[in-house]
Amino acid sequence: MIGTGIAWGLKRRKSDAVVVAYCGDGGTSLGWFHEAMNFAGVHRLPLICIVQNNLWAESVPIRLQTALTNLSDRAKGHGITGVSVDGNDILAVYEAATAAIARARNGEGPTVLECKNYRWYGHSEIDPAKYRMKEEVEEWKKKDPVPRFERDLAEHKL
Repeated sequence: MIGTGIAWGLKRRKSDAVVVAYCGDGGTSLGWFHEAMNFAGVHRLPLICIVQNNLWAESVPIRLQTALTNLSDRAKGHGITGVSVDGNDILAVYEAATAAIARARNGEGPTVLECKNYRWYGHSEIDPAKYRMKEEVEEWKKKDPVPRFERDLAEHKL
């Protein structure tokens, strides 16, 4: 993960900047992810790895990819903080990211922030996603974060 190298450089320069790197749920099953998280944990780097868990690694459902319920638990193996949030809740993501940034700036090291959401379409333009049930997709569309946040703002008269 390139972000780990950038975070290493920032720490050496004594910068208060924090690196935010992204990967998908499938990426957490690959060696480079664990190598990067291990290095970041050992050196307490100012890094936030946001795992966009859309429940599908290409066409493979999460249940066939890992036995974990929360991908943020992968952080424990590297001695770093792991947090899972509803990725469709804008305020939950904001609060978790803000806390992770504060930890990184305080020298407490990296955070794996898993944002659980859903990919409505196939993995690419040519993927019709026939491996998913239409009802499942429709249920997740009801959880769209934009209208959800609009409703929250309206309820609070903001």
